[in-house]
Amino acid sequence: MDVFSKEKRSEVMSRIKGRDTKIEIMVRSELFRLGFRFRKNDKRYPGRPDVILPKYKTAIQINGCFWHGHRNCRLYVIPKTRTEFWVSKIETNRVNDRKNNKKLKKMGFSVLTIWECKLKNNFKKQINIIVKHLNQKYGN
Repeated sequence: MDVFSKEKRSEVMSRIKGRDTKIEIMVRSELFRLGFRFRKNDKRYPGRPDVILPKYKTAIQINGCFWHGHRNCRLYVIPKTRTEFWVSKIETNRVNDRKNNKKLKKMGFSVLTIWECKLKNNFKKQINIIVKHLNQKYGN
């Protein structure tokens, strides 16, 4: 049983954004502050990665744990209403993620997937992982 009425649930869900989420903005701001220049949601690349660094041939996907089905994560809970719909929706997202990552790799890009829960728990550590990857990729 949902804690919200049908109308309230619809209102809540309609406010969820697909891009420029708070965690994406935080990651991009920190990368920019550190001197990295990038493109965001560039439609020239498969899946429109959240952050694309062409100079480093790196794409960064910042995944919401619920929307991308982060297994064994406390933020990934399948809703009790319309369960079949949500399972199908999330599985489709997973399939699309794998397909787009494969295409990006064929184009010579490294793909980093950063999960919402990891950013919330230890933002600095996740940024350090990204920076370390970029520095190794560019030879610094």
